[in-house]
Amino acid sequence: MRRIAYLLLVFLLISVATGYLWARRPSGEVESTAAWRASIESSVTAFGTLQPRRYVDVGAQVSGQILRLNVQPGDIIEKGQLLVEIDPSVQRATVDAGRASLAGLRAQLADQRAQHRLASQQHARQRQMAADGATREEDVQNAEAALASAAARIDNLEAQIAQTQATLKADEARLGYTRIYAPMAGTVVSVAAREGQTLNATYQTPDVLRIADLSSMTVWSEVSEADVGRVKAGMPVYFTTLGNSRRRWHGKVRQVLPAPPPAGVKTGASDSSTAAPAAPSKVVVYTALFDIDNADGELMPQMTAQVTFVESSAAEAVVVPAAALLPVPGADADRFMVRVLRTDGSVETRPLRVGVRNRVIAQALDGIQVGDRIVTGLADGKTAKP
Repeated sequence: MRRIAYLLLVFLLISVATGYLWARRPSGEVESTAAWRASIESSVTAFGTLQPRRYVDVGAQVSGQILRLNVQPGDIIEKGQLLVEIDPSVQRATVDAGRASLAGLRAQLADQRAQHRLASQQHARQRQMAADGATREEDVQNAEAALASAAARIDNLEAQIAQTQATLKADEARLGYTRIYAPMAGTVVSVAAREGQTLNATYQTPDVLRIADLSSMTVWSEVSEADVGRVKAGMPVYFTTLGNSRRRWHGKVRQVLPAPPPAGVKTGASDSSTAAPAAPSKVVVYTALFDIDNADGELMPQMTAQVTFVESSAAEAVVVPAAALLPVPGADADRFMVRVLRTDGSVETRPLRVGVRNRVIAQALDGIQVGDRIVTGLADGKTAKP
């Protein structure tokens, strides 16, 4: 209670003193502006880069020369469409060799199974003769060893066949990789290879082209560290492009990435192959992402967006110039004073509670009506002092 009483006393003294001084000043020595109605918003501005929300880089998984490249940048394709054909000669020869080897092993297995049946018959005969006392124990043991050896050779051949089948399956898959099909429907936005070019996929997968779904875009916006605390997920946002400043695209913030982009990489670069070196700067920026529908196809990848994050807004509010607000020591952040020019030319000081505020104007929630003339400064252009 004492703090409130103290603040009220301070405010009263300031009001009386300033009111007395300004009331003695002739009306011709001050500049004033009438309070008016306007839409106002508090916002954070930033620049961003447009990227497709969904895209895929199509690469080659086998080495070889490109025989046919069936698409060009700008082509609209369907999922499963044949895009690239790579020379299959080496892969086909490998598959043929694997199939021949598999056939040879199967023939050996058939022969070994016949040998196993013979060894089984001989073993049975030796056991029968041993029961009749017509053979030596050594012959019985030899027959048992021959039967076990034949069974082991069958197991070995079956293992070789399984291994060869697995190798052949991999070789057949690599043969299939010589024909590259579209993994998704979309638009071919770039092609990084040419017909006749030889691809080397030994150490890394070479990119051939990129497919993107351009019906939905993501804006990668750069927010300075001074403003990033004001940008939250779900916040309304809109932007314009450099080529069409009259149209606004509206959306909501999807997320703010928790760390700034790596040094030397431009925000919005979708991968290392398209990353552009950033200009040397000590300014730390964070990345805010939001998605925009692009059904009409007007937005294109890599476009620059002038982004506005709307922190708060009010429509048809009573507003006053922000420069006319006078702070009240110790009061709440939304409490100010303003000087109002009376009809008789004198000046009075009024308390004012503000709502939405930006650098130019502020929303007057109480204390001011439309038409009240707000003192903004002296007639010589100087800013009014308390």
